[in-house]
Amino acid sequence: MYLDSAKKAEIFAEYGASATDTGSCESQIALLTYRIQHLTQHVKANHKDYVTNRALVQLVGQRRRFLAYLKRKDIERYRAIIKKLGLRK
Repeated sequence: MYLDSAKKAEIFAEYGASATDTGSCESQIALLTYRIQHLTQHVKANHKDYVTNRALVQLVGQRRRFLAYLKRKDIERYRAIIKKLGLRK
């Protein structure tokens, strides 16, 4: 399995306030980014897997909404997470 609880805790510890901080925007954006990267590799290898492609588009939209919310609420946190994850905006 590509995403187990240990990997989630590692992502939350790196991008959130602690390993149990699952609710902050930064930690959720980081988790979505990890899942998007994994599914992108899968879709590249399996280009006819339309169900996974739809799930990938939904995850990208969800991450975009989180980023828009963070940009409205705190522009400095938004800029920091964009830079840390290497997202282009």
